[in-house]
Amino acid sequence: RSVLCNDPDMYEVPVNVPVDTVKLRIEKTVIRRIPTEAFYYLVDLKYLWVTYNCVANIDISSFYNLKQLHELRLDGNLLSTFPWESLAEMPNLRTLDLHNNKVTSIPADAGRYLRNLTYLDISSNKLTTLPSDLMDIWPPFSEAVLSKNTDILATQRVILGLQDNPWFCDCRISKLIEFSKIVDNSVVLLDPSVSCSGPESLAGILFQRAELEQCLKPSVMTSATKITSPLGSNVLLRCDATGYPTPQLTWTRSDNIPVNYTVIQETPGEGVRWSIISLTGISYKDAGEYRCKAKNLAGMSEAAVTVTVREPERTTTPLPTTPTTTALVSTERSTSVRFTDKKQSRPVFDGKKNSKAVTNGNKKQTGEISKKGEATKQTGEISRKGEETSLNRADMAEQNVTVKNLRVISETDERVTLTWKTVNATSNSAVTVLYSKYGEKDMLPLSTDSSKNKVTIDGLQPSTQYMACVSPKGVPPTKEQCIIFSTDRLNDESNSQFSILILASSAACVVVLPLIFFLLYKVLKLRVKPKTAKEADLAKETYVKFETLSLKPRTVNAGEQRWARRYTDESERLLLCSRSSMDSQMTFKSEGSRSEYLC
Repeated sequence: RSVLCNDPDMYEVPVNVPVDTVKLRIEKTVIRRIPTEAFYYLVDLKYLWVTYNCVANIDISSFYNLKQLHELRLDGNLLSTFPWESLAEMPNLRTLDLHNNKVTSIPADAGRYLRNLTYLDISSNKLTTLPSDLMDIWPPFSEAVLSKNTDILATQRVILGLQDNPWFCDCRISKLIEFSKIVDNSVVLLDPSVSCSGPESLAGILFQRAELEQCLKPSVMTSATKITSPLGSNVLLRCDATGYPTPQLTWTRSDNIPVNYTVIQETPGEGVRWSIISLTGISYKDAGEYRCKAKNLAGMSEAAVTVTVREPERTTTPLPTTPTTTALVSTERSTSVRFTDKKQSRPVFDGKKNSKAVTNGNKKQTGEISKKGEATKQTGEISRKGEETSLNRADMAEQNVTVKNLRVISETDERVTLTWKTVNATSNSAVTVLYSKYGEKDMLPLSTDSSKNKVTIDGLQPSTQYMACVSPKGVPPTKEQCIIFSTDRLNDESNSQFSILILASSAACVVVLPLIFFLLYKVLKLRVKPKTAKEADLAKETYVKFETLSLKPRTVNAGEQRWARRYTDESERLLLCSRSSMDSQMTFKSEGSRSEYLC
């Protein structure tokens, strides 16, 4: 049985269709949607045409239980999307017609539901691209061709309608363009004259003449998968990616914490890109899994690296031997040693030399000297009480030396000079000068003359901030004994002075130049006063000759003739000429042939 529904006032899918219907046509109605399980009772339905209606919405279960459906036509509607998953309810479907709708895209997983189709018409829609893998379901890219299964190829022929879409020709449809160039009877295009709409360089070019490279899905790799670093250290994480088009790289964390670190990216060549993220001064909260994601038109891939933060290792540095070291030792099970940097002295245990130790400055250091066997039995006494007393006094004198009034007296891009004052200093008192870039932990020592309270630091970098400290030798510097300076201060001052000069000059120019031009204009206007053509004609016509008119003929003397020149406006000129004309006529009538005139 075939059923046709074409009532122009019908706005819902009919529910009273006979159950033995094989072909159902719903045409030219105002139906806007196909509800869920709208045809589930039509188990024998093979042909369903819902054409040239107003259908804009189809549910994923609208075609439920249509196991025998062979042909589905939905052309001439208002569909912007189509539920491709619903094709799984129609295993025997061979024809799908979506011609003349408003479909804008086809999802990447739609290909799995289109493998059984032999007729697919998606022409006259708004498609700009297709999934790069969609063409793999048809020859010559299908698995049957790759495996050379001739039995499948002999029975399979596909008809495709792709025309009248605004195709954007890039690598995503490279297979489609290559497909249009192949002469193969197993796949036929309804209209082979498919052309590009974009980009501008390919607009209007037929698929057969377009040349495009195929998209390549990104491949991403990290420099390491696991990194363990001590607390406070700096860590660099790097990942490299390849693909076509060149993929974009982004860093994320698996715990969704924002990545607020410095990221550097570079593209050394087409299809290659690398990215580095810098973790400076890491803490325990920086530990975790970092993911590098690479994405392009062909897809996305990612790689992960795990960062672990551990406690920094504490190492003890052996103390070197120096001839100016004094040790005061008393040993039972362990020996405590105090060092002062004044005179040479060697600690002696019962007349035997003990181990040597060194100190830097007057810092108190403690060492433990263990001796197996004899250490528990030895007790030492230090003689020379007078020498010990002098050493203690010297130590106290060194501690009383202080540094004050540290300041910068001269400064350039690469050199600064520091000066200070020492209090309670002796002739043998020495100071330690340390400097570094501001913010760096390691400070560089600088040799200085103990007799001078001044030092010059050379080799500095321009426009850089530094910190310098001056303290008694062996004493850690305090906050008051350090100063922060910048090598760009002079440049800033000179630049500011230059900027002020430029602003002042600009202001003067703005005020003076218009005044000069105005005066020049006035002078030129007074000296050269141009006349228009109209003014020139008027000047010619305003020469007036005055004569005495009389009824008696008399000669006109040269002295009686007067000429004058004046400027008149248009109305005055017309009045003068018209009056002159009248007077001339009167004179002609009264005196005959006398040729007297006024103007």
